[in-house]
Amino acid sequence: MSTACPACGSGDARSFYQCADVPVHSCLLVDDERTALDFPRGDLDLMFCTACGFVYNRVFDPAHNAYSSDYEETQGFSARFQDFIADLAGQWVDRYDLVGKTVVEIGCGKGEFLTEMVRAGAAHGIGVDPGVHPERIADDVVGRTTWIPGFFPRDYPELTADAVICRHTLEHIAPVADWMRTVRAAIGDRTDTVVLFELPDVRRVLEEGAFWDVYYEHCSYFSTGSLARLFRRTGFEVLNQWTAYDDQYLIVEARPSTTPAPGTPEAVEGDLDAVGRAADRFAAAHAAMMDRWRERLRHVADGGGRSVIWGSGSKGVAFLAALGADSALVDAAVDINPFKHGRYMAGSGHRIVAPKELQELRPDLVIAMNSAYLDEIGRDLATMDVATTLEAV
Repeated sequence: MSTACPACGSGDARSFYQCADVPVHSCLLVDDERTALDFPRGDLDLMFCTACGFVYNRVFDPAHNAYSSDYEETQGFSARFQDFIADLAGQWVDRYDLVGKTVVEIGCGKGEFLTEMVRAGAAHGIGVDPGVHPERIADDVVGRTTWIPGFFPRDYPELTADAVICRHTLEHIAPVADWMRTVRAAIGDRTDTVVLFELPDVRRVLEEGAFWDVYYEHCSYFSTGSLARLFRRTGFEVLNQWTAYDDQYLIVEARPSTTPAPGTPEAVEGDLDAVGRAADRFAAAHAAMMDRWRERLRHVADGGGRSVIWGSGSKGVAFLAALGADSALVDAAVDINPFKHGRYMAGSGHRIVAPKELQELRPDLVIAMNSAYLDEIGRDLATMDVATTLEAV
């Protein structure tokens, strides 16, 4: 297996975190406990490239990929998330004069963001994703959207549009430089096309020891600097970079360029040393965090109480996988997505329940898998009259 960095080709990378036997998918719907417990597993060996700052799983095997209509990743049932994507869509439509224009989204998921782009003024939205469900698209945009249940570039090879959007997809791609060159080639000579990407910020993950944001599907991790370097290297001029959603998400805005390595690096991109130091601390921070949560869960259980996690997606799967045998201290996983209710968590076999079931479970501890939703979860618990301790990972 090659050890060359998939972003820059350098052989100067060091391993800083290993974890064996983790579920290879986090958002596939699983119908029964036995299938969930027997779910396919893989290993993590995270590498930090000292040349460009890219972080990647050296032992990722794309043969495990099973993205399909059974992939249920949406956060669209959250009011907080809906407000965020509506605001971002409005910003992009205004900033890049996309009223009346055509936009393409690679990896559109269930189509919520593309829907907001059309509502904000785009004339036509084209969404490409193996997990899209056209029957779930809001009626008010049906006539102005096209949905392709497949992959770029196999099922949609040309990106003829005024804007190309890609949110929370690049982190699922292993050969990142090759894939970005494919995006550039698919745009062709339309250098006025704006390219808008969003993905997790690995610097935050590493500095916070956020092990719940490290899982098998995410084989590629970027900071501000490594993302900008990748874009320039593969034929794009970076226009703007910033973080959003409680600084969890990294956003880059760019245009295709005909100049090799275009543009001048900004000061915010000089994060190579800081990311490297955070990577070196991550394993210890992970271990300390897990010790804290094991102790917290055992304390509740020893007192005869119950604990649940709120959020059955990737963060929840990663959290339970890290707990190992101690995941038995968690009684259930709660999710507001009705399409997940009655299903099971890959790897641990926990049943996914609707929030209303907490009225019967009466947990003593609710652990939110994302701190961004603490207020929203707190309001839901209060509405259901469920008195409990609510904490975030």
